Amino acid sequence: MDRLPAKSVDMIFADPPYNMQLGTGLTRPDHSVVDGVDDEWDRFADFDAYDSFTRSWLSSAKRVLKDDGTLWVIGSYHNIFRVGSALQDLGYWMLNDIVWRKSNPMPNFRGRRFTNAHETLIWCLKDRKQKKYTFNYDAMKSLNEGLQMRSDWTLPICNGGERMKQNDGKKAHPTQKPESLLHRVILAATKPGDTVLDPFFGTGTTGAVAKRLGRRYIGIERDATYAQVAKERLAKVKPPSDMEAIESTTAKREEVRVPFGAVVERGLIPAGTVLTDPRRRWTAKVRADGSLITADTKGSIHSVGAAVQGAPACNGWTFWHLEKKGQLVPIDLFRQQVRAELAQAG
Repeated sequence: MDRLPAKSVDMIFADPPYNMQLGTGLTRPDHSVVDGVDDEWDRFADFDAYDSFTRSWLSSAKRVLKDDGTLWVIGSYHNIFRVGSALQDLGYWMLNDIVWRKSNPMPNFRGRRFTNAHETLIWCLKDRKQKKYTFNYDAMKSLNEGLQMRSDWTLPICNGGERMKQNDGKKAHPTQKPESLLHRVILAATKPGDTVLDPFFGTGTTGAVAKRLGRRYIGIERDATYAQVAKERLAKVKPPSDMEAIESTTAKREEVRVPFGAVVERGLIPAGTVLTDPRRRWTAKVRADGSLITADTKGSIHSVGAAVQGAPACNGWTFWHLEKKGQLVPIDLFRQQVRAELAQAG
């Protein structure tokens, strides 16, 4: 990470060693051995050594993150509290802790504690003063069938055909994360074309999802075997051919402002057109300057809409309609047409 330029990445997703501190091997009731995490990369002499390692990579991550970027880090009860403390000590500002509830967790074979059915993700800014960052709120709402996305996510662990295997059929990596988890993270906090860094790349899940979603990616992995698996995996992933398909739903506050006059001057709704409400109770005539006029009042599409109803306010874009081929259509459709033209030009 220290070889990367400062402020060069838009988002970091980190899945660091959890410091599982496993002693003797774990076995099932039938005495078969559980393929746990006992690799060299997850072994630390003590908590001080792990804390030093954590502060080191988090400091490097902060340097390469753009001023409007965000960092995600995932962990279990073994390490996430120590990681969280280091984040705060280094000046990061937490936005959320996300609970990934595993729909198909590994059971607790010994029956001496609760089944570990979740992991925690921390999402944070570089510092408390950071005002700008990407959060595709409306995209998350769409992903959740129109409901606000909560901070508890129920997703399955990585298994089946998604699980990367070695030639002997064994897992290529013991802690491979599911692509569904990375899909949600990357879609939530980046835009197409952004650069995502994963400093613990493993078998390349972050890169595979980023590539599929039209994001750039940088993966850092010290284990040559994992790196080779990741390279082969990424070579098979095709980037999107339809860029429109990977665009996220835009928040209303981020959309280009289009005055009604822009619709009139383009001839989409010519001066003299008579507008009506959906129930045909009131009518108003369009004027050349983008205002409306009725027998009793004149003004903007909003003020006239409010006046005819005797209401304190009105969204004229959704209130006013015009007849087209025998059907009433909201004038907002023409605003969207202008927005599309502006987006294509810009």
